[in-house]
Amino acid sequence: MIEFRNVSKSFWTGQQRKVILDRASFRVELGNSMGILAGNGTGKTTIINMMAGLEKPDEGVIRKTSRVSFPLGFMGGVNNKHSAKENCRYIARLYGLDPDYVESFCRWVCGLSEYFEMPLSTYSSGMRSRFSFSLLLSIEFDIYLIDEGMPATADVEFNRKAGNILQERLKNSTVVIVSHSPKTLERFCRSAAVLKNGTLYQFETLEEAKRLYDYQS
Repeated sequence: MIEFRNVSKSFWTGQQRKVILDRASFRVELGNSMGILAGNGTGKTTIINMMAGLEKPDEGVIRKTSRVSFPLGFMGGVNNKHSAKENCRYIARLYGLDPDYVESFCRWVCGLSEYFEMPLSTYSSGMRSRFSFSLLLSIEFDIYLIDEGMPATADVEFNRKAGNILQERLKNSTVVIVSHSPKTLERFCRSAAVLKNGTLYQFETLEEAKRLYDYQS
């Protein structure tokens, strides 16, 4: 479970204060994957980072009682000078996992061939996306955090593998996806919320959330 209790978060843009959350209280319960619909620039990534513990609230309490992943696409734990292989083995040791398993899993899912042995600094954005998602899926969490859904990649085989693995994980895990697109949430989420002007409006179904989101857009 992830619980936000009266959480507030804002930033000074140089001209005005941008409010992300204003005394927001909500829960992400295990077994109930949740989508959050929010327009661009409203703070989607900030909320995901707070769930992961990468950012702190200005006020309020964030409580976690489950194993929560790092956000999809977060590369703060990897070294761009090292290869995918080296990074996999390093992350595996941080989480107390078998480095051979994590390496072989990521190698199979991301399908980078010889680039798997090359520094991440040589990767295209699509290759980095494939590697980061593979690394995320190699570790079993109770709650997976995804910002804007599947990584942007034209690799059909990767999309099939990664999507199938995530679907399988969701049989025993929960996902939180933040996105500006309702279609991104349809495959994985049962309930949804809408973020608007610092307030999070929660709904039992995605359809209810879409009606408010479409009305406000």
